[in-house]
Amino acid sequence: MSLIPATILTGFLGSGKTTLLKRVLAEAHGQKIAVIENEFGEENIDSDILVSDTNEQIIQMSNGCICCTIREDLRATLRDLAEKKRKGELDFERVVIETTGVADPGPVAQTFFMDDEIAESYLLDSILTLVDAKHAQAQLNDRQEARRQVGFADQIFISKTDLVSKDEVEALMHRIKHMNPRAPQKAVHFGEVALSEVFDLRGFNLNAKLDIDPDFLKDDDAHDHDHGHNHDGHAHGDHEEGHEGHNHAPGEHCDHPSHAHVAGHHHHHDDDVKSFVFKSDRPFDPAKLEDFLGAIVNIYGPRMLRYKGVLYMKGTDRKVIFQGVHQLMGSDLGPQWAEGEQRCSKMVFIGIDLPKDILLQGMEQSLV
Repeated sequence: MSLIPATILTGFLGSGKTTLLKRVLAEAHGQKIAVIENEFGEENIDSDILVSDTNEQIIQMSNGCICCTIREDLRATLRDLAEKKRKGELDFERVVIETTGVADPGPVAQTFFMDDEIAESYLLDSILTLVDAKHAQAQLNDRQEARRQVGFADQIFISKTDLVSKDEVEALMHRIKHMNPRAPQKAVHFGEVALSEVFDLRGFNLNAKLDIDPDFLKDDDAHDHDHGHNHDGHAHGDHEEGHEGHNHAPGEHCDHPSHAHVAGHHHHHDDDVKSFVFKSDRPFDPAKLEDFLGAIVNIYGPRMLRYKGVLYMKGTDRKVIFQGVHQLMGSDLGPQWAEGEQRCSKMVFIGIDLPKDILLQGMEQSLV
């Protein structure tokens, strides 16, 4: 049986998660979706979409989707759903987990990697964060959970942009981009967003077969994440096999080895959630890198939200895709470096008050 894709939907209260969920459920386009709710209340899912309001943990909907509350913990709920699917008791193709407004999505994401039974049934596709344009600046100032949710995201949807000025929206986008340069941002109205922008985003490519975002190795100034495209600009179909990466145009390479890139905008907010980038044209020594990252996550793991890279590693002709969440990290072999392609590494770190100098220096010392 193929893996069931899972999406984590996060965002502060009032950001429109419920609106987005209702829309996704109402327009499932023939896809049967199981929604796991962390905060199951009357207002969350309209009763007219639900078939029957029972005390059951799992509720079947009129359009074939399923809604389910977390009774014990997430793992138990996920196992239960996968088992019912295997037995043919429930029919669904993907799972969406809606977290509470103040939740840290990290442990939810880790569940998919730490529990073997769940890792064998599910594929974590991405973390989507909804941001309410009207209240975001205040929430980001006051609440670390809101900043964490931005740092964790693979895709950011900004809602209620019609309620604030264009300048305010731009300021918010710049601020968010500073915290998380790898998540594309898109303004959405009342949760109106195409399903293709919600599902199969492949934000967690810890899988050799999956595409590598072709923009990832380019210089940061070359593309602005303010456009709401999927990184690679093409539909995410089942093009898993034989997709040997994208050839880069000549001259595209890591321009400034090992220099962290700093955005050129003046920020009034010095957020504790920040990002920086390590780049180098020299290969990594695998053992040194593993030792260094192992030591770093032991100390700073809880503050490391997401770290992700495409690495040039000694001893292999293939790109190494690296990804981590908190203390959990993993790597996989990606496609081969194309002929004539500049081999280089680029790693993005997103975290809370991370010691940039120590990290950059340690990465530098892990090179061959």
